[in-house]
Amino acid sequence: MIRRETHSPDETRLIGRALGAAAEPGAVLLLRGDLGSGKTTLAQGIGEALGAFEVNSPTFILVAEHRGRIPLFHVDLYRLGDVDDISDLALDEVIGRIGVVVVEWPERYHGEWPEDRLEIALAGEGETRTLTFTPTGPRHRALLRRAGIAP
Repeated sequence: MIRRETHSPDETRLIGRALGAAAEPGAVLLLRGDLGSGKTTLAQGIGEALGAFEVNSPTFILVAEHRGRIPLFHVDLYRLGDVDDISDLALDEVIGRIGVVVVEWPERYHGEWPEDRLEIALAGEGETRTLTFTPTGPRHRALLRRAGIAP
């Protein structure tokens, strides 16, 4: 587990850019935190580094695909109503594709996440955020090293 603190949305976005620049196809990043904790800001930074500049919280869709250096699949499960909605998402197909998958509110999904993934918890008040990075396997530990977040 690695912790980093940011003091503005721009600093949170910069960490996202570092993650996006270091990301490789198959990366799965799960973003946890309360409303307003900076999950979408972090996702925007990741998208910017991948060449996807229109990353926002989807209003009417749960999965948004963005084209860039590597495709970005931005999944926001906040609006997920019924567990049956998951089967409509075909989330397994999104995760299995060649691209980077960033999921906001992953705790709303009751299925299996890949064994090797990066979980990022965001917390804080005002402008200050604490980001806690937990890689669950070698692929995502290496991503943190390439991003300059882990030694």
